[in-house]
Amino acid sequence: MYMKVNPVGRILSEVQRAYLAGLMDGDGAIMACIEPHKEKRFKFRIRVSLKITLSSKADIEWIRNLTGVGYVRKNQRTFEWVVRDRSETKWMLKMLRHYFHSKNKQAKIALRILDSSVDTAKALYQVACLADTLSSFNVRSKSRRRNFATMIPRVFPVTT
Repeated sequence: MYMKVNPVGRILSEVQRAYLAGLMDGDGAIMACIEPHKEKRFKFRIRVSLKITLSSKADIEWIRNLTGVGYVRKNQRTFEWVVRDRSETKWMLKMLRHYFHSKNKQAKIALRILDSSVDTAKALYQVACLADTLSSFNVRSKSRRRNFATMIPRVFPVTT
């Protein structure tokens, strides 16, 4: 059996990774958000996050305890496991990518975002366009998302 150690020392079996990927496929989301960030060189950052939403607090806490990453939060009627830290998100996606079915394309785009270097305004815009592409897969993002790649050129002129 193949095992992998995560950044905080947890060991996840192949079965556990496949199970988590299945939860992500069915009850999860891989999202990207373009956020203003005054400490960044170009005043924006692209943040990739993972989320699984379930009605059982015990199941969500099990995921958090199993992986050792992310945090648990309560919504009105559900509980969410959320991973927003860049290194933790990248680790989770790399660990689960071969087990995804419906989230396979999203995982590839998210990893491209996480592997990108934003050293120019043009690079920032390109990564922001990837974030828009990733968001287009999420039904709820289409109606709620207000931060698009088009907000980048308003601040920095970019030639595409």
